[in-house]
Amino acid sequence: MNHTAVVSSRSYTYTYTYNPSLGFHTSPPHSPLSAFTFRLPFQPSLNTPLIYPIHKSHTRFSKVCAAERDRYYGLAESPAKALRRVLELPGLHQGPACFDALSAKLVERAGFQYCFTSGFSISAARLGLPDTGFISYGEMVDQGQQITQAVSIPVIGDGDTGYGNAMNVKRTVKGYIRAGFAGIILEDQVSPKACGHTQGRKVVSREEAVMRIKAAIDARKESGSDIVIVARTDSRQAVSLDESLWRSRAFADVGADVLFIDALASKEEMKAFCEISPLIPKMANMLEGGGKTPILNPLELEDLGYKLVAYPLSLIGVSIRAMQDSLTAIKGGRIPPPGSMPSFEEIKEILGFNTYYEEEKRYATSTNQPSSQRVSSSRYSIQQRVQDYTEQRGRSPQDPIVEVITPDMYNNYGADGSRDPFSQIWSRTLRIKITGRDGFEKLDVRIPLWGA
Repeated sequence: MNHTAVVSSRSYTYTYTYNPSLGFHTSPPHSPLSAFTFRLPFQPSLNTPLIYPIHKSHTRFSKVCAAERDRYYGLAESPAKALRRVLELPGLHQGPACFDALSAKLVERAGFQYCFTSGFSISAARLGLPDTGFISYGEMVDQGQQITQAVSIPVIGDGDTGYGNAMNVKRTVKGYIRAGFAGIILEDQVSPKACGHTQGRKVVSREEAVMRIKAAIDARKESGSDIVIVARTDSRQAVSLDESLWRSRAFADVGADVLFIDALASKEEMKAFCEISPLIPKMANMLEGGGKTPILNPLELEDLGYKLVAYPLSLIGVSIRAMQDSLTAIKGGRIPPPGSMPSFEEIKEILGFNTYYEEEKRYATSTNQPSSQRVSSSRYSIQQRVQDYTEQRGRSPQDPIVEVITPDMYNNYGADGSRDPFSQIWSRTLRIKITGRDGFEKLDVRIPLWGA
């Protein structure tokens, strides 16, 4: 019995047919397509041979089949494996840079296959400081863990210089693995480092730069991980183009998975970079708003030979401008116009409120009702008790209803979980509501009760 699948690249479409006795074979190429597509109408068994070494395209197909098989049988896929699967796909793959869990969720919701973290953006959002070496290893790992736990797509983490010598690099790589990163970018700047497109950059010696990457490879082996090592050099601006090309070749020789030269100054330099170590994927950095590298569209980058492209400032940049515009509106006595922000319902959907409510129902008990039902049930029981009480006292049904709403309680914890100087003070708000039998509200007051 034959099974058929179709694999399409930008240039050709191949029809693969599997026969248990003959293996895979392909029909001649068909018309070009503008994007890569994959259809697997059959469900391969675990005994299906997935590698048929006739041509490189068959190997790529077998890896895609293996991924489909793993998903079909519910086999877990590590973040690194998911990223390597992206690297095996043809074409260029865009990766916006996030800076917190929310921005990462938005990247995933937009349909991107992976994303980066940006040290520049995290330093800005978390510390409100420039990317000049202020942010620490611990802060980056903590932020990264929040990001990787918020999404299911693989995340490539900005590992800066590795935060020290080769031994620090090993600790950094192992920490990023535990934090759930699929990949890590390591660079050859001195410490404290500087943003790649700003002034004053300096790089370590060739030998130390190569040892950083070698230490990262060793840390990966020791951890039993397959994290993707992205080797970055800043020597183009610090030294010369030739120096950056030499270092990239050396990084490839010691086992880097992806190569990245930051701040290349022309399209010709970018092409020269993509021509070295042709079997190693190359990464581009499209610094929005005026960096040293020319901004090219995805098709142009793919034609040059790039596999990955990062957009480091888009999300943090538009966030800054949106907040500035909103603050200007508020200061002027207005609120931001409806078109400039999502509705409250949209915000709740993005953050997962509706999903939470649905899942909460699965664990509801008679004494632990979902929050949406708990409020109405509580109010009904209060009204019922008031009604029973008034009937016992012989009061007229026309008398107003008096409700004493369960007090709201607040404790004085800081945002970081610490207690403030008044940590022993708890506050309650007692709410008293009087409603007439005609349905009109007569009184609704909240009385603060301190130290209750």
